[in-house]
Amino acid sequence: MTHGSGDSRAGLTSGGNGSTPLILCEDLWKIYRVGDVEVRALQGVNLAIDRREFVAIMGTSGSGKSTLMNILGCLDQPTRGRYRLDGLDVATAKPDLLAELRNRRIGFVFQNFNLIPRTSALENAQLPLFYRGLPIREQRRQAAAALERVGLAGREQHYPTQLSGGQQQRVAIARALVGSPSILFADEPTGNLDTSSSREIMGILERLNCEDGITIILVTHESDIAAYASRELVMKDGQIVQDVQRMPHLSVTS
Repeated sequence: MTHGSGDSRAGLTSGGNGSTPLILCEDLWKIYRVGDVEVRALQGVNLAIDRREFVAIMGTSGSGKSTLMNILGCLDQPTRGRYRLDGLDVATAKPDLLAELRNRRIGFVFQNFNLIPRTSALENAQLPLFYRGLPIREQRRQAAAALERVGLAGREQHYPTQLSGGQQQRVAIARALVGSPSILFADEPTGNLDTSSSREIMGILERLNCEDGITIILVTHESDIAAYASRELVMKDGQIVQDVQRMPHLSVTS
């Protein structure tokens, strides 16, 4: 099905399980000023995403997809409109609360991995737990378990330079998982990877969604990567112009 985003209720579709959406955006705007020029990065976006959904956001450069992801991930706030994350009004939340949300509810995976070069895979993965004040032994235990989940058992002491691009992205996913997030945001996670590594990374994201129930929100410009998701949003000029739900990719069960 396809939905626009002009009407105040348009686009408020979800997986249809009858529960309150995990993510709810109503008339979301983001406006930047560059000198005397007003840039409308988002223009009245309406969106609902249920728990356990796997959503791909697509669009050309400047379409607003990264701006939307930054707001959904509590990295930025809208100029106006309402954004509720599991019932919390994020648009009016204070910085300290947003930081706590990012640390305890949300995981991020980026195109460039963002690993600390002179730090082992284990130490990179345990970094979010450091800010929770957990004992070092418990941090290491949880980080090792997260690395095992992404197939890197035995490589805990390897540095990023000793790992392939696909393995570095696995470390980044482990770092995102170590805090047991309910939502994982992935911004072009396969953009720097070859085809084989891309499939491996997307397979991991599929399993996290299907088996662990983590909500996945993926930003990509590649249609074959978006095909792994069960729902695809297409953005243009700061609006959602297409919202399609479909059968998910079947690689997990094949």
